[in-house]
Amino acid sequence: MKQPQQPPRYIVVEGPIGVGKTSLVERLSERLGARKLLEVADDNPFLAGFYKDARRYAFQAQIWFLLSRFRQQQELAQWDLVRQALVADYLLAKDKIFAYLTLEDHELALYERIHALLQVQVPVPDLVIFLQASSEALLARIAHRGKPYEREIGRTYLEELNAAYTHFFFHYTASPLLVVNTSDIDFVNRPGDFEDLVKAVHDTRVGTHYYVPRAR
Repeated sequence: MKQPQQPPRYIVVEGPIGVGKTSLVERLSERLGARKLLEVADDNPFLAGFYKDARRYAFQAQIWFLLSRFRQQQELAQWDLVRQALVADYLLAKDKIFAYLTLEDHELALYERIHALLQVQVPVPDLVIFLQASSEALLARIAHRGKPYEREIGRTYLEELNAAYTHFFFHYTASPLLVVNTSDIDFVNRPGDFEDLVKAVHDTRVGTHYYVPRAR
C-alpha cells in the first residue's frame, strides 16, 4: 500500500496585506503540529508614518522590516525542523517587492547591497503558499480588521502592491509554490475548504501548482 506523503517541514504563507496569511498560518500550524513564525509588522515604528507620507518614511520603514525579518530568519536557521515543522507568514525574498514600489533609486541601490548580504544567510522553504485576492476583496478585509494605521492605505497603492506580488511569484522558482485564489474558498469558516487545502499542501512537491477548490 502506498504510504501518504509527509507534509513539508518548512512552509511559508505569502500574499499581499489583508489576504489572510496569518489566519492560514494559525490553522496550518495547529493542524500540522508545527511552530508558527509571525512577522512583527505592528512593531515597526515607521509604519504609521509611511501610510500617511510614504515618500518621507519609505526607506526607514523598509530597512526596519528587512533587519527585523533577517533577525527572525537567523533564529529560524537554528530551529530543528526534524523535531518540529514550522509555518511562517512571510518570505524574506519578497521584501524587495515593497522596496521597488516605494524607494527612490539612490535608496534602492543601498537597500540592494544590504539585502544581498542578508539573503544568502537564510534557509529556503520546502513550500511557499501564495494567497491571492482581488484588490476590492483586500480593501474590504483590511477595513473589516480595523487596524488604525491601515486606514491610510489607498486603493492605488494596494492595486500596485497586488500586481507586484503576482509578478514576483509568477517568476518565483526557489522552492515549490502553491498558488491559492482565496475568492472562492473560506479556510477559516468552512472546515471542508481547509481540509482540501491541507491535502493540496501535502501533495505539492516540485514546481508551481494552482489550487483548484473541490466541487461542492
